[in-house]
Amino acid sequence: MHDFAVVGCGPAGSRFARRAAQRGFDVLAFEQGAVGEPLACSGHVSTDVWEYTPEGARERLLQNVVYGARFHLAGPDAGAAAVASPVEGADAPAPGESAAGPSASGGGAEAPAPGEATPEAGEGSPGPAASNGGTATRGAVAAGEPGYPFYKDAQVSNVIDRVGLDRELADAARAAGANLCEEHTVLDVDEHEDRVELDVRGPDGTETHEARMVAGCDGPTSRVRRDLGLPEPGELLHGVLGFSAEDDPGDFVDVHLTVPRFFAWRIPRGGAGVEYGLAMPPGGDVSERFEEFTAGYGVETDHRCSGLIPVGPPETVTADRAFLVGDAAAQTKPFTGGGILYGMTAADHAAREIDPADPGTLADYERAWRADLEREIALGHWVRRAYSLPEPIQRAGLSALSGEIGVHMDRPTTLFSVAQLKSLLSR
Repeated sequence: MHDFAVVGCGPAGSRFARRAAQRGFDVLAFEQGAVGEPLACSGHVSTDVWEYTPEGARERLLQNVVYGARFHLAGPDAGAAAVASPVEGADAPAPGESAAGPSASGGGAEAPAPGEATPEAGEGSPGPAASNGGTATRGAVAAGEPGYPFYKDAQVSNVIDRVGLDRELADAARAAGANLCEEHTVLDVDEHEDRVELDVRGPDGTETHEARMVAGCDGPTSRVRRDLGLPEPGELLHGVLGFSAEDDPGDFVDVHLTVPRFFAWRIPRGGAGVEYGLAMPPGGDVSERFEEFTAGYGVETDHRCSGLIPVGPPETVTADRAFLVGDAAAQTKPFTGGGILYGMTAADHAAREIDPADPGTLADYERAWRADLEREIALGHWVRRAYSLPEPIQRAGLSALSGEIGVHMDRPTTLFSVAQLKSLLSR
């Protein structure tokens, strides 16, 4: 009998498998298809992601560096000529000015919320203007409503090869000793007093596997959650991503607060093209809105994909011999839908706290991840409410807060940090 069976090998599942194997546990993990496929999540992440990856992953996965975001209250205007925004020396654009090149952030949408970005003093990399020693041009932005820039001189976030990230994390789990099986679909999960049984269909047929505990890391529509009767997330958003072949080295993302209760985004990926996306609650015509959005930028996208984004963790993510991690537990940021960092953070808590021979330790996992993330998630809900405020209030708020910031894109509590206060007082 295995110590842990892991269902789903995205970032949360592979991270848990790696950490549990490093603790000496027998870990068997299943991924329905090939790891990382199909793509269903944005590749825009905070630089904290590198703390969870193998050595050298940044050099292999990095596509672009982002220094800020522009927020828009209107859609793109492709009918007007594109304009460039030079940045003199290390000076950043004033509030309300066009800050720089095209970009956006997304989803599970990793766009910084208004007033949010990641202070990266540890990166050791100067801002774009400083690195050029003169004038830096942050790409081209569609003319029209210029947006409200939020930025730092240091790196705010990175754009990465998202499929490559999953594969790096899966390889790290295997290197730690986990038995990670691709092309294996879990058909049924059944809890018993002393074990969990999983029926799994693989290339050689259907087999039954036993483990002391099962980790449900299998996404928004988790089979583990459903089979064991665990509660659903508070909400499921519908997200769409598409990619164009534009060569765009711009270092700002563009965020459009033009869809109900969420946003649309544009992320420059350097030589890898540009990512466009949007998310909204079910019931609206997501595909039609996406077509209108990309048409506004005057582009056609290919490699389109869509998926669900869980928002709002349920009251419990554990059963008798099972626990949920990542999107299956809705451990995501309500204001962006991004869950890579929160999921891997929760995976580390699970690996530290849970003893597969002692079901009582599942409560320790619940307490640990909630103590770390619950306040951030609660504040994230309040940030998201701002997306639905009347436009005059949004405009006033963005005007007042835009400019250089001192907060972390994954931690809304840093809106009240000393660094953010200094940024506000220095304007």
